[in-house]
Amino acid sequence: MSGLEGRIVIVTGGASGIGRASVERLVADGATVGALDRSTAVPEGAVSLPADVTDAVAVTRAIDGFCARHGRLDVLVNNAGVGFVGGIEDGTEDDWRRVFDINVFGQMRAMRAALPWLEKSQTPAVVVMSSCAALNGIPDRVLYSASKGACQAMMLALSADLVGRGIVVNAIAPGTVDTPFMGEIIAKAPDPDALEREFAARQPTGRMIQPAEIGHAVAYLANPVARSTTGATLEIDGGMGTIRLKRGKDVIG
Repeated sequence: MSGLEGRIVIVTGGASGIGRASVERLVADGATVGALDRSTAVPEGAVSLPADVTDAVAVTRAIDGFCARHGRLDVLVNNAGVGFVGGIEDGTEDDWRRVFDINVFGQMRAMRAALPWLEKSQTPAVVVMSSCAALNGIPDRVLYSASKGACQAMMLALSADLVGRGIVVNAIAPGTVDTPFMGEIIAKAPDPDALEREFAARQPTGRMIQPAEIGHAVAYLANPVARSTTGATLEIDGGMGTIRLKRGKDVIG
């Protein structure tokens, strides 16, 4: 028994990358999962909830429709997000608005729509997808880091606001994950092999994180066994945030 049998779960951004791996893990562990995404190509066994997280009406309609069929929501996995590569001089104000609209306001919209249904659960939980970029200085990620920093702060505030209502709220902060988005960045590089090695070397473990590894962490935080954990951040970053590697005379952080 996984502890997730019969759990009613919604994963935003559930059609690709970390979200898809999370949906696959939750379904395999016996949960009933709605994958909220613009794409309907969701994993087998999940229910497609077509919606764009930038559209509050569509998000609320999708969440209400799914939860009404089950009478509650046990877990919201607030995962939908978009990346952006560049420093402070890169990107327009429209780029900043777009990334924040998806990464930050998208989480807010899903949370607002899900909250009444979470309160109908006996063991409700929220899992926020943060990032190592919210906790560490990562080169060429100013906009992305700012957006994920907002998600991280929102998780902490929500954990304080909702603990008295029986809802636990936690975050996962992945390192460099081998997702289709990262694959696109690597493929466009002048030297893809060199960039892939660089991304792997960011983690002291020497490898990029696989989406399935994040999926297992989501499954743990979605499980009632994690009821005593709230306001916490699970860093799955290959030691990036805590270990400094010594290479010759240089210390690599």
